[in-house]
Amino acid sequence: QVQLVESGGGLVQAGGSLRLSCAASERAFSLYTMGWFRQAPGKEREFVARFAWPSSTYYVDSVKGRFTISADTAKNTVYLQMNSLKPEDTAVYYCAASRQQLLDSRRSRDRSTYDYWGQGTQVTVSS
Repeated sequence: QVQLVESGGGLVQAGGSLRLSCAASERAFSLYTMGWFRQAPGKEREFVARFAWPSSTYYVDSVKGRFTISADTAKNTVYLQMNSLKPEDTAVYYCAASRQQLLDSRRSRDRSTYDYWGQGTQVTVSS
């Protein structure tokens, strides 16, 4: 069973930055895709970004140009650098992992294609 542990959430003012980390308990090469999702109160969990090894990235339109997903294979860790944060980015952010290489955009956004999930980390952006 793969374990994913997120960290880096917190409270930040609008326009600020945060970096989320997701550490996987399994060697990176067996988890072909790592993703970030978020869930705001009263809303469904939505896709934010995904990293498919070796270097493919994909983002939801609302975060393009502000968020960057990256990976450190040696540390089995995926990061989500979030800049120019807005109050509407407030949510619990979840890390997810798939044993499939999710290069298709539709499948990348589909929660059911991810096999493992972290416990989530809260991000709150004040106006």
